[in-house]
This record gives sequence, structure tokens and C-alpha cells, in this order.
Amino acid sequence: DAQESRGLGDVYKRQIMTDLKPPIKFAHRLSVAPMLDWTNRDFRYFVRLISQECLLYTEMVTTGALINGDKARFLGHDLSEQPIAFQLGGSDPKDLSLCARMAEDAGFSEVNLNVGCPSDRVQSGRFGACLMAEPVLVAAAVTAMQSAVSIPITVKTRLGIDGQDSYDFLCGFIETVSDAGCELFVLHARKAWLSGLSPKENRNVPPLDYERVYQIKEDFPHLHIDINGGVKAIPEVNKHLQKVDGVMVGRAIYHDPYLLSGVDKAIFGQRGDSVSRHEVVLAMLPYIEQRMIAGRSLKSITRHMLGLFQGQPGAKAWRRYLSERVHLTGADINVVEQALALVPDTCLLYTSDAADEE
Repeated sequence: DAQESRGLGDVYKRQIMTDLKPPIKFAHRLSVAPMLDWTNRDFRYFVRLISQECLLYTEMVTTGALINGDKARFLGHDLSEQPIAFQLGGSDPKDLSLCARMAEDAGFSEVNLNVGCPSDRVQSGRFGACLMAEPVLVAAAVTAMQSAVSIPITVKTRLGIDGQDSYDFLCGFIETVSDAGCELFVLHARKAWLSGLSPKENRNVPPLDYERVYQIKEDFPHLHIDINGGVKAIPEVNKHLQKVDGVMVGRAIYHDPYLLSGVDKAIFGQRGDSVSRHEVVLAMLPYIEQRMIAGRSLKSITRHMLGLFQGQPGAKAWRRYLSERVHLTGADINVVEQALALVPDTCLLYTSDAADEE
């Protein structure tokens, strides 16, 4: 019932907040990519219940939005989300250093500079992938941010842009920015076309080149190199980890978040059983109540949970029930509990079958 759900949520929260979190570079062995309109605090809280060890990212926040906008919305997070990196978009070293300080003061574990987003809006603001053409400016930004904070400053980038996509170009960028003090790069294993392709097309059309990322790690062994792009399953993560230091996974986890189940053991060497899908939902209930009291709509939270039962019996019923009812007046956690009742608890089924066999 609801009281039992609140208790279970408290147990999970206490466990998460009291566990010793891994060093940030170790947490980078597996990270969930920053994704606009997706990796907000509700999604991060949700997936943290599935994996306590992987690194989470905020959505990209521009310096202008953070300096002039709703700081509480951009910087707000639950302590249980740690470790968590704050991703910034911008190019002015002064503004970036100010925003990095805000992120550190708010309790984030790391600040990541976006040098990979290829959208027109990003280009017009002189940040994102277009900054690959200005490695000296990126280096100056890294220096400014590092002088302002004590947490790591990292960079997420592409392999190249437009006609500037040679291996020498990439090496020159990495060398210039690392000389400024950046020790950790997340490389999306595709180039970006700044004209002619949409952001969605830039995620799929330019071919993946994992070998180039592997070569960067070989040529810069002193740097921590993460690989990103096209990773859809945990066995792929283990394969990449034989060549690089970390792997970033994005949309595959958003659409099927339970892919993170078991990674704490498989990737991070932790002991203990994975939490079940049903337990994740029950642990979310007190959080949902708290967020709704604070003014958050039920729909805005549960939209991140729709893929939890992907590929399982009852998944369609779960998605349909939530989609049809969470927006109705008076909708609360009872809707979530009712949707959950439509999904067979495979753990209980397994236990029951085992008992019958005995």
C-alpha cells in the first residue's frame, strides 16, 4: 500500500545517501548522456534507483539561461542523484567560470563543457560543436573554469566538424585543450555537420568511427577518454571498456531504463542483487508525492517512467494506463499504483513457481 511504498522509498534514499560514492573518473566507466528535455531531475532520480554508481548528467544549460534565468530550476537536484555532472553551453570564459562556481556551490560533482551540440541555435550562440574550430577559446574557457572551482572540468566533443575532420585536427584540439588542464574528454564518435543536417540527423547520418576514439586513447594515454554514440547494450559497454576508460549511453537508456539493472555489479564490481522494476516504481511514489506538493505535475514525472517495463508482459498496459490518466484532474500516485497492478511482478511469479515445484 502507499504507506509501505513510502517506507521502501525511504530505505532506498537512505541507502543511496549513505553509500560512499565512487571517484568521479571511476563513475565515468558508465554514464548517462545529457539529453535535452529528458535528463532533468525527475529522470535522474528515477534512474538512480536502478543504478547507484553510474554518472548522471543534467541537460545542457546555457550560461545565459543560468545567469539570467531560473537558477533554482536549473541547479535543483536531490542528493541521491550523486554523482552528477552539470553540463554547460557557452563560450565566454568569464560567464563559464561564474556558472561553474554556481554548479559547484549547488553540489554538483563535475562541470562538463558542451563542444558537441550541432543545432543552429547553438551555433548562433557560439557554443557547442562550432567551438571545435576554436580550440584556443575552449582552452581559455577550461582554464577560467578550473581557476574558479575545485571540482573537475571536462569536455564533451565530436570527432570533427564539416571539412575539419582529419585525425590531425582532432589531435590538435585534444592537445590544446588538455594543455589547459582538461584531463577528461567524452568523444561522440561521429563528426558533426554544422550545415545541411538537423540535430537528429547528426545523431545518425555521420558514420560512427570507434577506432578513431580508440586511437586517441592510445596517443593520449595520460588522459581519461570516454566514448559515446550508438551504444545500445551493456555487452557493448564492456567491449569498449577494453579500449577506453568510460562509455556514455544516451537514448537507449531513456527508452529502456532498466538496461541499467545489473551494471553496478557488471561494470563497477558492486555486490548485491538488482532492484526489480516493481520496487523501482514503489520507491518512486514518495518522491512523486513530494514533487507534486512542490507544484510538479504527475505527467511531467511519469513520462520518464514509461519505458521501465520495455519488453516485459504488461508493458503496453502500463504505458497506456499512465498516458490516458496522469493528465486528468486529481491524478496522483494512485494512478501509478493502479498502472503497476496491470503489470505482472516477474519476481513474485518466479518465487511462486519455485514454491510450486517444491
